[in-house]
Amino acid sequence: MRYLHTMVRVKDLDASLHFYCDLFGLKEIRRYENEKGRFTLVFLVADADHEEAKETMSPALELTYNWDTEDYTGGRNFGHLAYEVDDIYAICQKLMDNGVTINRPPRDGHMAFVRSPDGISIEILQKGDNLAPAEPWASMPNTGAW
Repeated sequence: MRYLHTMVRVKDLDASLHFYCDLFGLKEIRRYENEKGRFTLVFLVADADHEEAKETMSPALELTYNWDTEDYTGGRNFGHLAYEVDDIYAICQKLMDNGVTINRPPRDGHMAFVRSPDGISIEILQKGDNLAPAEPWASMPNTGAW
């Protein structure tokens, strides 16, 4: 397993970039804009992680800017932790066998979401190519907010 990123939602992308980059010293390594979903993702890294992150995209801070902004209360500005795994089906099965609810099952063999005992959302991503769809995951519904 490898740590990838932590996601936080931001209300003002320019103000956030000024804080994280200009003042705090992080560097932007990737930006993704999605017109259909109406959001922008900006990935930032610390100086010491810059070279590694150019190749692996981690460890990073993901700023998520929703174009139709809202006031984030009750911790909604914190999004999730993300980890890359060698076998997404195996880790999800282990978690499920130990009583963890798979909130967003890995139907596509690529991505799943679970929550920690404290309610922290954790994104699990398949390393490399997606695994072929497999049961029980392929037909399993989402079970809650992730």
